[in-house]
Amino acid sequence: MSLLEVKNIKKSFENTRVLNDISFSMEKGQAVSIIGSSGSGKTTLLRCLNFLERPDGGTITVAGEKLFDANDMGKVSEAEIRRKRLHFGLVFQSFNLFPQYTALENVTIAPRLAAKEQNRLAMDEAAIKERALMLLDQMGLSDRTGNYPHQLSGGQAQRVAIARALAMQPDILCFDEPTSALDPELTGEVLKVIRGLADAHTTMIIVTHEMAFARDVADYVIFMDGGNIVEQGNAKDVIDNPRQERTKKFLSGYS
Repeated sequence: MSLLEVKNIKKSFENTRVLNDISFSMEKGQAVSIIGSSGSGKTTLLRCLNFLERPDGGTITVAGEKLFDANDMGKVSEAEIRRKRLHFGLVFQSFNLFPQYTALENVTIAPRLAAKEQNRLAMDEAAIKERALMLLDQMGLSDRTGNYPHQLSGGQAQRVAIARALAMQPDILCFDEPTSALDPELTGEVLKVIRGLADAHTTMIIVTHEMAFARDVADYVIFMDGGNIVEQGNAKDVIDNPRQERTKKFLSGYS
């Protein structure tokens, strides 16, 4: 059984169809890259997986649990949506760190809120802080735990955002163009972290415009255009030897 199964996901905004019957699956420990031009539906797909947007149709299943069925969503409470969202961690383009909190506080806030809801905060506080410090060290930020976002470089802020997403121990870690807001010299440090996560078999979906990175790091690539999956398959096969003319045209701009 696949870890993630996405079937026939549809999404429209007013009269504009953004996603057309999107279907794919992925295994535990797999890294999947989603590529395509701006406006192709990549970010909307990630937002649907994370329940930041509700699809108009289709199903989403994680580890055998059907998290989303368009026919049933009218009955689902906001609390239940928040629970379902925990299966996914999302790293945004623009970091989205809380400016009033330090790096350490940004990483601990979600686990602390979850523990508080379960009346376990007093019991779990030390473990939450220990895990956050471990994750920040893993990101190369052990000397930045007390820094606020405005005291961090863009690359450092994005690495805090990655640690924050990992802190909730999601089944699948999602990246939405993680280097698009960074200066070129800072891009490499974030890509290095993601490469390390891939080497550790972290299950990831990475929306990216870094084609060489997608080819070398991802196991599988999905090319989207106009809200459709045009081509998908082994990363090196799709990027080095695309079959569809639309894929060839898109990738020719990166050669």
